[in-house]
Amino acid sequence: MVADVLVIGAGVVGCATARRFALAGARVILLEKGADILSGASKANSAILHTGFDAPPDSLELACMQAGYAEYLDIRERFNLPVVETGAMVVAWTPEEQASLPAIADQAVKNGVRDIRRIGPADIRAREPFLAESAREAVLVPREHVIDPWSPFLAYMIQAQALGAEFHFLTQVTGGQFDGETWQVETNRGPFKARSIINCAGIFGDRIEEALLGDTHFSIHPRKGQFVVFDKLAARFLKTIILPVPTERTKGVVLCRTAFGNVLVGPTAEEQEDRLRITTDETALQALIARAVEMVPALQGMGVTATYAGLRPASDKKHYRIRVEKDRHWITLGGIRSTGLTASLGIAAHALELYRTLGHGEDKALQPVADPPVFPVRNLAEDRPRDWSARGNGGIVCHCELVTRREVEEALSGPLPAGDYGGLRRRTRCGMGRCQGFNCQAQVARMSEGRLRIPMTLGEVKP
Repeated sequence: MVADVLVIGAGVVGCATARRFALAGARVILLEKGADILSGASKANSAILHTGFDAPPDSLELACMQAGYAEYLDIRERFNLPVVETGAMVVAWTPEEQASLPAIADQAVKNGVRDIRRIGPADIRAREPFLAESAREAVLVPREHVIDPWSPFLAYMIQAQALGAEFHFLTQVTGGQFDGETWQVETNRGPFKARSIINCAGIFGDRIEEALLGDTHFSIHPRKGQFVVFDKLAARFLKTIILPVPTERTKGVVLCRTAFGNVLVGPTAEEQEDRLRITTDETALQALIARAVEMVPALQGMGVTATYAGLRPASDKKHYRIRVEKDRHWITLGGIRSTGLTASLGIAAHALELYRTLGHGEDKALQPVADPPVFPVRNLAEDRPRDWSARGNGGIVCHCELVTRREVEEALSGPLPAGDYGGLRRRTRCGMGRCQGFNCQAQVARMSEGRLRIPMTLGEVKP
């Protein structure tokens, strides 16, 4: 088959892009070198649905974030996707930070987020009584919310698959040639042909450009972010996303509830050269815990459920790195950092508009699908009923996270089955609780035997 579009990378941007092109009537092939979707940088994020209040004004990033936000809200009920309506506060803890709040508020209004407001200590306490008294002032952003960071992209891919998209995992791109009409992409699993390529390779986006185009227009500088996840008891002390006053380099450390009933603090921002090895270190994690306690003193002594780290595909410049090569039928969607979760649907729509400029001719015009199928995914969020409370679920497999046998079986059997233990965890939450799989991992390993692209290894722990 010669596809219309070959997408490289199954992170949040690749999944959203594959879906958008399948909905537009394109024949889509997606290649992912990992064993499952979201197996790279996308698996580790703070799961915040951003309004774009602090994005660069008039930027592509802002446009994509707001388009993505709107589309997510439009489709979420059909796909059974959660939104935990927390709101957010950008909190100033020092006089210097407080002096920055008027500019943050002004920028939000310029960006079309006009429901923000500045609030003083009394209103901060009324909203968050457990927040430290050193909070001086805040900008309240009512429509910043928390979502499930993984289920939406499973839903998008299932829909794309139903529309004919092909997915190939454990498939690493090694090279390729373009003959003026068609790309032939070489991989460890043989060649694939397509009329156009969309590079969504994240951390390796610059290297994919170099391998296939012979040059690259940007360079990735991996930025590690470490996170700490507090036990579920911590959730009673926090309702609102607590955002820091950002710096030129980073948005800073966030404290927020998760859709799964915990409290999250992070990320750090650490430059590193290695694009594969992601480690946590005790010093950084203790600093995150100390910062969380500084903001919410009631978290002192609170148990920690998990720690993890992820890499963001930071580039040599802060803005999105979009490249269009019309003569070579090529689009790069690169340098998508912390806003990618929210912006992914908007980026995908933008990619489709760019594709229409590549000059394939009227005979290659796409015909959008009139009535696309929708496949709701199981709810994993704590603010709505979950499968453990329903009949016929087969009993509880993971007691920490109340994951049922039916949920595990569904994740293993399709329609887009998990490819490894990490993918199984992201589809079900199994092994993500206080014991980190100590009590359920052996049973899950037996259930998954012969059914994963990469078999489980006992003792394995992945985000």
